[in-house]
Amino acid sequence: MSFVRPFDPEEMKSRPSSSLERLRFGPLRTLNVRASKLSGQESAARVESWLRSKQVELTGEVLVITGRGAGSLEGIPVVKDATRLVLNRLRRLGVIESYGEDTPGSFIVSLAPLRSLLEAPARRRTRETPPARKLPGIQGLKPETGERLRSLATRAIDALGVKDASDSVIAGEMVRQFSMIARTAPTGVDADKWVDGAITKALREYAESD
Repeated sequence: MSFVRPFDPEEMKSRPSSSLERLRFGPLRTLNVRASKLSGQESAARVESWLRSKQVELTGEVLVITGRGAGSLEGIPVVKDATRLVLNRLRRLGVIESYGEDTPGSFIVSLAPLRSLLEAPARRRTRETPPARKLPGIQGLKPETGERLRSLATRAIDALGVKDASDSVIAGEMVRQFSMIARTAPTGVDADKWVDGAITKALREYAESD
């Protein structure tokens, strides 16, 4: 005797939009924290880490699926609310440009240019920034990578209106930018290639803005 599941109108209502979301963005641009069964705090950390790495990897829009919280205690959308708080903070920090609800259980997020993160004033950076992965120190960079990092630091300083910066100021900016880039590196990637790729992308953004 076969068992037939009862018809659930709410579940059926959510299926088409979820499928269309995945087809539109694809796995590279989609993060589904709803399926992970994480707490609100864990989901927020996962969203932040993912978006920081995607800012280096991609341009344009990405999709974050949180669910509507229909199965949560008292129907409170814990994961969705925690994600919204993270998105607001990352927008202030220059990681994302904007976001909006695509469906009641997902957000479309527009990634900010990487230079927006690197130029973010100190007052917009917070202690809640995730710790950097243990990457080789800036002294361990290849000479050509170090030179391009110096060029990037100089461009960022110029963009902030500081002209004829001293060597010590540029060196300090190089360390700061290296540290910020290191924080975006996901587990399992080649650290040197990741840093080099991020520098290349940021320099390209500056060149395109000239």
